[in-house]
Amino acid sequence: MGSIGANIKRERERLGWSQARLAREVCRSAGIANDPVGRQEVSRWETGKRTPREWLPFLAAALGVSVEVLSAPQKPAEPPLPTLADFLPEGDPLSPLGARTGRRIGIGDVDDLQQRVHGLRLADDVLAGGDLIRPALRELRSAVKLYREATHTSEVGRQLLRQIGELAQIAGWIASDAGQHAEAERIYRLGISAARQAEDHTLAGNIAGSLAYQFSNTGREAEGLTLAQAALSGAGSDAPPKARALYLDRVAWAHTKAGGVANGQQAMRALGEAGQALSEDSEGTKSPAYLYWVDAGELRVMESRVYTELRRPLRAVPLLREVLSGYDATHTREMALYLSWLAVAYADANEPEEAAAVAGRVISISSDVASERTAERVRVILSRLQEYAAVPEVASLLADHPAA
Repeated sequence: MGSIGANIKRERERLGWSQARLAREVCRSAGIANDPVGRQEVSRWETGKRTPREWLPFLAAALGVSVEVLSAPQKPAEPPLPTLADFLPEGDPLSPLGARTGRRIGIGDVDDLQQRVHGLRLADDVLAGGDLIRPALRELRSAVKLYREATHTSEVGRQLLRQIGELAQIAGWIASDAGQHAEAERIYRLGISAARQAEDHTLAGNIAGSLAYQFSNTGREAEGLTLAQAALSGAGSDAPPKARALYLDRVAWAHTKAGGVANGQQAMRALGEAGQALSEDSEGTKSPAYLYWVDAGELRVMESRVYTELRRPLRAVPLLREVLSGYDATHTREMALYLSWLAVAYADANEPEEAAAVAGRVISISSDVASERTAERVRVILSRLQEYAAVPEVASLLADHPAA
């Protein structure tokens, strides 16, 4: 169908006319009584088999539009917005292995798994990915095997799928922290599948947001933004306030990493919406237990990181200092990560001595942390400080750590 034909059909359908009705209206517009234009001629115009040429002004008048509207080139069709279904793993890694021949399990087995998943999540607060990757993968393999082989009721199966989804989220996060990004992506996709099969859209959004965050941080910024937006859209308006705040947090970061002025503005807008969503959380609002860490402090952390990435240190530094002043020192990895953003913000503020001092702290406290995230942040800091290599404090730091 040519552009003119597509435009004619669009305008005709807008008016709710049949092709025969349009033929009559064209003749009326042309002042012709014997109706030389019939339904078949309109059909030929719309399919591009024939061009209306001398009839074009009368077509435009009949349809109530200008000739330019009918002659305008067709805009390429907008691709459909992606959904979480576009990020599911190949095949179905959760399909039963033939006839279920394993032992029968009940809700007590699901509760046991839930406790282990929560324990792994709490361990991640104080340990790094390199320390936890083996037990995390072992738990995930066991949980998937249990679901595929054991016999259970449909409700027990649904609850088990939900726990597999939660386990995949934390195991994927751990694998990503250990630098095993391909493995983390496979785990996250498995988790999205499990959460969707369990019809837990809030959990699916959380897992998708984690994968989007990894994409944004590993050179796949466009994919990260697409997936972060799909996670927010897929969860729907019924998601708990804390969950919506987290999804918007991820969207803000994805826009930030995508770069450009427009994305920076979108990032700030998403941060504002995240704060608004969190303000709707109240004592009576029920949120999943795995969102225990989402609070105003975490939003301030993300806000400060966004400001740092956007090279706005006068905003970033006070926020980071506030967050760090009350941060739990037992969370070594997070402390090192937040300090790393402060070091970069100081460098952007033309305070190389302060930046070097903070960078030294980052390197010191992260030296025994088995986290690829902290290692990458150290590389970022040292690279950023190269500009100030002539400053004695910076020169000393770079000499001690020549990897930059």
